[in-house]
Amino acid sequence: MSDQEPILDIAHLGHVELLTPKPQESLNFFVNIWGMQECGRKGDSVYLRAWDDYERATLKLTAAKLPGMGHFAFRTRSKQALDRRVKVLEAAGAGVGWIDGDVGHGPAYQFKNPDGHLQEIYYETEWYQAPAELKPALKNQAQKFPGRGVNVRRLDHLNLLAADVTATREFMEQKLGMRLTEQIVLDSGIEAGAWVTANNKSYDVAIARDHTGTRGRFHHFTYATDTREEILRAADIYLENGVFIETGPHKHAIQQTFFLYAYEPGGNRVEIANAGSRLILAPDWKTIRWTETERKKGQAWGLKTVETFHTYGTPPVEHK
Repeated sequence: MSDQEPILDIAHLGHVELLTPKPQESLNFFVNIWGMQECGRKGDSVYLRAWDDYERATLKLTAAKLPGMGHFAFRTRSKQALDRRVKVLEAAGAGVGWIDGDVGHGPAYQFKNPDGHLQEIYYETEWYQAPAELKPALKNQAQKFPGRGVNVRRLDHLNLLAADVTATREFMEQKLGMRLTEQIVLDSGIEAGAWVTANNKSYDVAIARDHTGTRGRFHHFTYATDTREEILRAADIYLENGVFIETGPHKHAIQQTFFLYAYEPGGNRVEIANAGSRLILAPDWKTIRWTETERKKGQAWGLKTVETFHTYGTPPVEHK
């Protein structure tokens, strides 16, 4: 893509729909443990936000028989940008079609990537207006700091599991204009992981090879905290509330993210993370490629990566 004019139609990751077989328990987790704010209900779904998300909702929590991801969505930079991407997606035969909108955003175009994950793009959005009791002292902040639980600040990224990492990554690049910042290439030449961004963050979406070869599964999504110290505090909060910690707090070598992974009550893996001030400012950024040998060294520091981090995803394979 480096020899082509950059496509700048996608602004950022907008929201994620999480499916849960334990909707009330999952809701309690995100509100009381993570400190998120409920901001709407519709059918079997509850809509949530972190305290400095500018959009009304960034998490759609939907009751379902099995855990997993319903869909995820990008906001475009303009109505014209939305129209341009829709034409490209339709020409590629990836389109599912338009929906009228949802709580917090206007019309959205649904499509599927090569691995079968359902995605949306939209432009019209509802900027969050804090009620009187949640109005912040500083007008350039979305709402008052909650002072509850982990206090996640904003939606950061998500991680897809894919049978074919390369096909999914190339789709993100060629149809949506994402930039590849880092990747893992095995000795066999197979691409085992890819990290892509639409902006100056180091990544909006990570794509990891599904060891089962199953298509369209979900690894995790991530909300950012202000500091690494808050992640250490979160580990204590998880301990006090019986939340299963899968791994962390440690630091990833890839993307240098300081992380803590846990399972929310519905069975989905969730992450809180802090990448410090690491941004991709270079317009001609050269992709960092990690070899199989380098990847086997594990994290930058901390305990060895647990086996489930490479094998667990939702929904369970036997139900996919």
